[in-house]
Amino acid sequence: MPLSLSLSLSLSSKRRTKRRKSKAEEDQPTNPELSFFFVFHFWYFSLKLCMDSILVQDVISDLPQSIVETILTKIPIRDAVRTSILSSKWRYKWANLTHLVFDDRCSSLYNDKGLVEGNLVKFITRFLFLHDGPIHMFTLSSTYLQGSPYIDQWLLFLSRKDVKELVIKLGDQEWFRAPTCLFSCRKLTRLELIRCELDPPPSFKGFLSLKCLVLQQVFIAPDKVENLLSSCPLLESLTLSYFDSFALSICAPNLKYLFLEGEFKDIRLENTPLLIFVSVSMYMTDDTAEHFEQSSSCNFDKFLGGVPCLQRLIGYIYFTKYLSVGNELGKLPITYSHLKIVQLYEVSFEDMKEILVVLRLILNSPILQELQISSSSNTSLATEATDLDFWENECPSDCTFRLLKSVKIADVSGVPHEMEFIKFLLRNSPVLEIMSIIPSSCVTDGRINMLIELLRFRRASAEAEITFTQN
Repeated sequence: MPLSLSLSLSLSSKRRTKRRKSKAEEDQPTNPELSFFFVFHFWYFSLKLCMDSILVQDVISDLPQSIVETILTKIPIRDAVRTSILSSKWRYKWANLTHLVFDDRCSSLYNDKGLVEGNLVKFITRFLFLHDGPIHMFTLSSTYLQGSPYIDQWLLFLSRKDVKELVIKLGDQEWFRAPTCLFSCRKLTRLELIRCELDPPPSFKGFLSLKCLVLQQVFIAPDKVENLLSSCPLLESLTLSYFDSFALSICAPNLKYLFLEGEFKDIRLENTPLLIFVSVSMYMTDDTAEHFEQSSSCNFDKFLGGVPCLQRLIGYIYFTKYLSVGNELGKLPITYSHLKIVQLYEVSFEDMKEILVVLRLILNSPILQELQISSSSNTSLATEATDLDFWENECPSDCTFRLLKSVKIADVSGVPHEMEFIKFLLRNSPVLEIMSIIPSSCVTDGRINMLIELLRFRRASAEAEITFTQN
């Protein structure tokens, strides 16, 4: 409220008060100092309210750019641009964002796919044209942009902005061919590509700062994958998904996290001394199965022979079958001094070679704490098992899993080698707290007998609890 207006209102109120008092009681004296006191305080608090509102507005408008960016990155980038209507100071706040995430929400959705694609291209192009400053992260995730030539232009623009994190996820119809300028982004620390063709040029010297690489459904020659990995000396996390018919050799001295999924004929970890986490899911075709049968080398040694720092291992379907090629229990032992968690899925307890893989792994893991296994055994072979004398004559009887506390075995069919394996764990785990058994859905009639047999097994741990849970 203006100062003159507040004063005039106060004075007029004072005159009205005087007239009312003179009509009521003429003998009651007025106090000019008291009236001035009320006028002054009314004026003071009115002025204070005005100033407080002005100060609040200044604080919001003058927030540091780091706080503004934190606010704007919490909302869709299209809404971030709309903050330009808040005030003149906010008109180009969005133009200084360093983390850019573009997706289908950047355009209004229409039934016409071409119209949506056109709006997306227009929005992203205008945004980058008006952007001011560095770009640390650029993410493009869209089901509408399929190999648009504008993507090449955007990547060329980003290569000149020293982008550090680049993520491109496009739709399922056609693959995006990465332009040559992608390999000019020399300061990349994270690169994630989904559904694209990748062909590094001969002049490419590597991503010297790259720490995280994710390639999912990427078409690239096997030898170029190995060259790419070896030219990223700081690489710490690697994900390769949906690769077909690959024989892969990985040399990454700083690698810590490895995720593999696909049809791999062979995997060799040559120089990965710092690896602490491995997750592998392998697909099996007639071609790869034939390759396994003809192989004479020990896959266990090739894959797990040089990972002394491994802390967690997850192996999905066909992983133990792959490791079983050329493996023997009497092989030179490799101690996994840091391995705490082992998860193996689809283990065939009808195949003695796969059983040997599991035993070799856990017997050489002195601090193993958690073991999870799912079985893929066939109940029809329950009475046809051979080599049952192995558990008494060849399996080490003096071993102790001194830190193993939790065991979970799923899809148990009750075949003899399954039951002997469970008995072996209970007999040699002195601190075991819980063993969870989940029977296979194919087993219906023999569940009670299986439970009775489990309860008869001797336990090294007095605290061990066996839970029998139906899936």
